[in-house]
Amino acid sequence: MLLEKINSPQDLKNIPKQDLPALAKEIRNELLQTVSKNGGHLASNLCIVELTIALHRVFDSPKDSLIFDVGHQSYVHKLLTGRRESFNTLRTWEGISGFPKRSESEHDAFGAGHSSTSISAAAGIAVANKLSGSDAYTVAIVGDGAFTGGMIYEALNNCADKERLIIVLNDNDMSISPNVGGMSQYFSKVRSSAKYFKFKNSVKKCFQNTPVVGGGIIKCAKYMKDRFKKVALSQNFFEQFGLNYYGPLKGDDIDHLEAVLNEAKDDGKCSVIHICTKKGKGYAPAEKRPDLFHGVSGFDIETGKIKEGKESFSNRFGEIICKKAEENEKIVAITAAMPDGTGLSEFAKRFPERFFDVGIAEEHALTFACGIAAQGHIPVFAVYSTFMQRAYDQLIHDAALQNLHVIVMLDRAGLVANDGATHHGIFDSAYISHIPNVSFFAPNSFDSLEECFNKALAMDGPVVIRYPKASDTAADGFVKQDGFDFKDFGDSPKTAIVTYSRLTENALTAGEICKEKGIDTRVISLTQLSPLPNEVFEKLSGMDKIVFAEEGIKNGGIAQQLCAEMTERELLKNTQFVIKAIDGEFPQHGSNNEILKHLGLSAEDIANAV
Repeated sequence: MLLEKINSPQDLKNIPKQDLPALAKEIRNELLQTVSKNGGHLASNLCIVELTIALHRVFDSPKDSLIFDVGHQSYVHKLLTGRRESFNTLRTWEGISGFPKRSESEHDAFGAGHSSTSISAAAGIAVANKLSGSDAYTVAIVGDGAFTGGMIYEALNNCADKERLIIVLNDNDMSISPNVGGMSQYFSKVRSSAKYFKFKNSVKKCFQNTPVVGGGIIKCAKYMKDRFKKVALSQNFFEQFGLNYYGPLKGDDIDHLEAVLNEAKDDGKCSVIHICTKKGKGYAPAEKRPDLFHGVSGFDIETGKIKEGKESFSNRFGEIICKKAEENEKIVAITAAMPDGTGLSEFAKRFPERFFDVGIAEEHALTFACGIAAQGHIPVFAVYSTFMQRAYDQLIHDAALQNLHVIVMLDRAGLVANDGATHHGIFDSAYISHIPNVSFFAPNSFDSLEECFNKALAMDGPVVIRYPKASDTAADGFVKQDGFDFKDFGDSPKTAIVTYSRLTENALTAGEICKEKGIDTRVISLTQLSPLPNEVFEKLSGMDKIVFAEEGIKNGGIAQQLCAEMTERELLKNTQFVIKAIDGEFPQHGSNNEILKHLGLSAEDIANAV
């Protein structure tokens, strides 16, 4: 087994060239075996096997920095950089991360879970290398989907003078769902010029072997070619930024990839190498449906059948918005390259003229929504909580300041299990709840989700609705109020457990545990986080102890806000207020139960706090 011999990039360099296709096959098998059990990003890693092999044979990691954008295409890199034996722990508690992580390995030069950051980081590393006198190279490996994000172009605009910086464009014609927009169309057109580059490379090799005059002939030919391009052809897009361009190349030809990588390396200037890959390569089900195999929870290798999960908040939201769009033609839906993940695929089919996928451009998506709202329509922007962080300024400046009726559906709020620190949506409650004019809801069940969405449609101004990556929660037996639900365990509760969203289930279990221990307890589940409902203060008045459990950060979170408000109202004179929240850490990856236990937010932990 060739893969078993590789414990470092240096070991890879010792593998004979003729054995590399066999090695690539072994790597794909290892990816299938691990991801089918642990879940993770499959299709994007299958397509980048040969490229990653070539990169580690040409460059010297960790001296040379390899930066993956988005980080979910780094599995092969992990296998080749000393993490082969621990690869079966991928995305599990205390195992290796599904994304590059600087604290995990010296070979992970820059961490990333969001898109379009690599070239900015790579440019910074290249500058730092020059300042310190290092001759190291910096390589950014960028998926074509990342080129729908604006940060990429801000970085490209500052790359022309950077030395020893190489940008590899991994063009597989998709990011998660099929790419949209002008850049996607541009890459499709430029692929047709692959034959030209192959011919150019062959001619160059021929003249390099010609004694004495070979070098002069090559320089002359390059000058004539550049003159012809300026007169007869429009410049390549990247050349307009002052960058050298190579490609497009076949992404599965290791020998050719190594040759071109070495050519860019020898040049020393900032270069773009454009390679064309097939997402899901080597595994027929993933090749056929790369969107389904982008991120999977697990699957059967033989049949390709993906493990069916329970109905999620995302799916239920998709059903709700379709139903409401039938009734109200003013409703439009917006996504930032995530129609499947946010439950909008069916809306896109049924209402194509009212559906807008803007690519990986969350900032643009929200201001775009504000423009639609300014003309009297009702835009609904569905986005993951962790990606919404990029549009924080737009929520304030464009939505809240102008009090525009934009609805933001905040998916994956709270912990996002195996994806880990880059994807946990633990900051939204703190950063959204303090913005004036924004109404902020946190449904605790599928029925509650529909109730909150109906309220949002009827309101003026911006509305945010947060919900977890989860199936329906157990919220039975509640007495419903405006902005919160409550349930008493015992006849005369003098202790309260307050929470919201997914932790409602743990809070109810904690209430049952407390009752069994002889402690009457009131459980309150907030469904409106901002402004806090007035009536909730009445339900908490006179309590001896209040325990607030929050699947979000403690500092500035809803618990602290409720505590401050009760203090101002002089309701805490004889009451102990305990906050159970995420304090001073980025939680790692693992199952939700493992993470909640680590954070002290399991049902037993909440009951013990009481």
